[in-house]
Amino acid sequence: MNTAKVNDSKFDKLKRRIVKFLRSGKSDVLEAVEVSPYGTDSVPVKNVVAVCSETSTGKPVVIGYLNVERKADVGEHRIYSTDSNAGEKFYIWLKNNGTCEIGGNADNAVRYSKLEQAFNDLKTDFNNLVTIYNSHQHTFVGIGSVGAVTTTGTSSSADISPAKINEIKVP
Repeated sequence: MNTAKVNDSKFDKLKRRIVKFLRSGKSDVLEAVEVSPYGTDSVPVKNVVAVCSETSTGKPVVIGYLNVERKADVGEHRIYSTDSNAGEKFYIWLKNNGTCEIGGNADNAVRYSKLEQAFNDLKTDFNNLVTIYNSHQHTFVGIGSVGAVTTTGTSSSADISPAKINEIKVP
């Protein structure tokens, strides 16, 4: 097994990623098929260090890359994207405490249908109050001289707390 700096990558005719790398000097340029876990599709940035090996037929393959800034803890899984200079741009981090961070951890994600239901309940309650107010508007005008007027209505029971997802954090 060897390590080498990635220079470039491209697809071959079979849509396999071919990584071009410098093995031991400017004249030692090799191209190798990249292997990766199933379901993973990524392109290495220039100058990242590749780990290379050979197949049983002597063909070179890239089997991975050396990550220089690891952040995941025991039992965690983290995937991320970078710009062409290897600067992190976005991540998804499955934490060992049962949470998932999607791009950050400053806020909670929400269940849209639960939030929509609570909002619609509150909107209905508000509209009912407006209807009651409008139907008694003439009475409210002279409230100081006539005395207090009582109207019937119910308090809103809208509650958005079921929409909060504690297990998913977002920026």
